[in-house]
This record gives sequence, structure tokens and C-alpha cells, in this order.
Amino acid sequence: MKLGVMSALFAGRPLEEVVVVCAEAGLDAIELPVGAYPGAPFFDPNKVVGSAKEQSRIKSLLKDHGLALSGLAVHGNPVHPDRRHAKRDHNAYVTAVQLAQKLGTDIVITFSGCPGGSAKDVTPNWVTCPWPHDYSAILDYQWTQVLVPYWSDQAKLCAKHGVRTAWEAHPGFSVYNTDTLLRMSEAAMRASGLRGKPLLGANLDPSHFFWQGIDPVVAAQALGEAGLLFYVHAKDTELDPIEGPRTGYLDARPYSDLNRRSWSFRTCGYGHGAEFWKPFVSMLRRYGYDHVLSIEHEDALMSVEEGFHKAVEFLSDILIEQPAAKPWWT
Repeated sequence: MKLGVMSALFAGRPLEEVVVVCAEAGLDAIELPVGAYPGAPFFDPNKVVGSAKEQSRIKSLLKDHGLALSGLAVHGNPVHPDRRHAKRDHNAYVTAVQLAQKLGTDIVITFSGCPGGSAKDVTPNWVTCPWPHDYSAILDYQWTQVLVPYWSDQAKLCAKHGVRTAWEAHPGFSVYNTDTLLRMSEAAMRASGLRGKPLLGANLDPSHFFWQGIDPVVAAQALGEAGLLFYVHAKDTELDPIEGPRTGYLDARPYSDLNRRSWSFRTCGYGHGAEFWKPFVSMLRRYGYDHVLSIEHEDALMSVEEGFHKAVEFLSDILIEQPAAKPWWT
């Protein structure tokens, strides 16, 4: 299994400098942001998709520093009820799909998106319970009229370009936990009429599961059994032992309000130690995942440099101590 980084944390620095930092840290891979919420800080993907020269330059730059391209990140909301927003994020996603193989990866990481509650809405509506019955009606509209038709079309686009889409299950979007990810993949693939292995699967980020009460190890098993373990983000979450039990973990207070929040994103090892990360990596390997742990830094208590290097050090030890994928006695 490779160790890599979701390189949006280095926004503002040229890619030529970023690859040096990654190589010196001993990383094997890099994930490049190419639009939507993370933006495209290193190059214009719309220009690169049509330029063999630029594609060659980027691939050579990564190869010269021993880095594989693990995936292209384009986290957005392509089913946003604001049509301009939806079109912008959809176009960014399509460009990422078209660009992926040209740069040497078959993985595009994104969100499922979240529609409005009806065709008349102008803002997304994230439903978390089935009652009052209005909410069940909203879910039916979102899934049957918007999400499944949209993603069945994108599955066909992925098939055309030899790409897999890895949804990051994230609260606020329609795919936010293990169940919604499994059901959306199955429904969209069935509606697409495509046969064979699924093209719509998971970017498993444990940090979004901890505060929902989901065990990422159990989630990895379920997603592995379904053949949907496409990608993994390495980010941690600290659950506050006082505020969480007092107010619960549905916390809309600003991420900067660290003294009052019931949970906060942390660098790997600062929310959960080896007692979580070792079984998590082992479960990934049990189901054949041998791609990358892509470090994502969103720890407000650490600088980019500190959080990045601490995560590299911690996860390097975790990966080294894991058993070989194939036992010696087989």
C-alpha cells in the first residue's frame, strides 16, 4: 500500500515545489485537485486536457520525483439546485474524468452532491430523518428524479474514459454513510445498464464517519465485500469527551470554534491512535485494497507543515508494521 497526500493543502505553491516536498517526505503518491471546492491550484485542467505537451510535463515531473498520481480530486455539487453552480461543478467533474487517464490515473474523487428538496428549490436540502413525511417525499424526489439519473449517466462517461468515480461519503451530501453509498452505487449502476464491476464506489475517509457513530473498520468490510473500495483518505477526528456527550455530534458551529465544538478534524494519530489505524489498514488489505492512503490535512491546531509531517511519520509506521498482503505459507 502506498502513502500519498491530497495536495490541496499546498495550494499557493507551485507544483514543482510541491513534488520536491512530497519526495523528501518519502511519499509514494500524490492526489491532485483539479476543480470545484478544492479548486485547481497547480494548473488549468481545461488547458491540460487538450495539451499533450502539458500532460507529458506533469507526468514527467511526478515520475522524476518518484510519485505516482493516485487520483484527481474534484469535490463539488454537480446536482446543486442552482443551475449555474451545478453546471460549473459538472463541467469540472467531466474535465477530471477526461483528464484522468491522460495523466496516468483511473480514479476521480468527488462528492455525490445534494439536490434541493424539489424542482423549485434554489439551495440544497440534506435530509437526515424520514418523518415528518415531507422529508421522505424529498428523499424520493432527490434519488429517483435527480441523483440516480445523473450518476447513471456519469457511469457511462466513466466507462467511456476508463475511469472510476470514488465518492467521499460526507454529511451535507446525499451519499454520507456506508448505506447511502452502497445503495447509490447499486441503483445508479443498474440504471446505467452497464455490466461488470462497479464504476461508482467509495473514497473511504474515516474522519467523516467517526462523528456519525460509524466504525470505519466495519464500513471498510462492507464496502470491500461490495467491491467498492476505490480510494482512501487519511484524516482523523477528535471527539470531545465533554461537549460530545453533552450536546451530541451534529455540530454546525464553525470549525474554528475549537473550544466549544463536539468534534474537530485532526492529524492522523491525534484523534485515534494505532489501536484504530492498524485494524483499519488490515481490513483494507483483507479486501484487496493496495492503492494509497492519501493524507488530507485539515487540523486547525497544527500548521500545514507540522500536520503533514506528523501524519507521514505516524502512517509510515502503521504501514510498515502491517503484514504482507499474501501470507508466506500460501
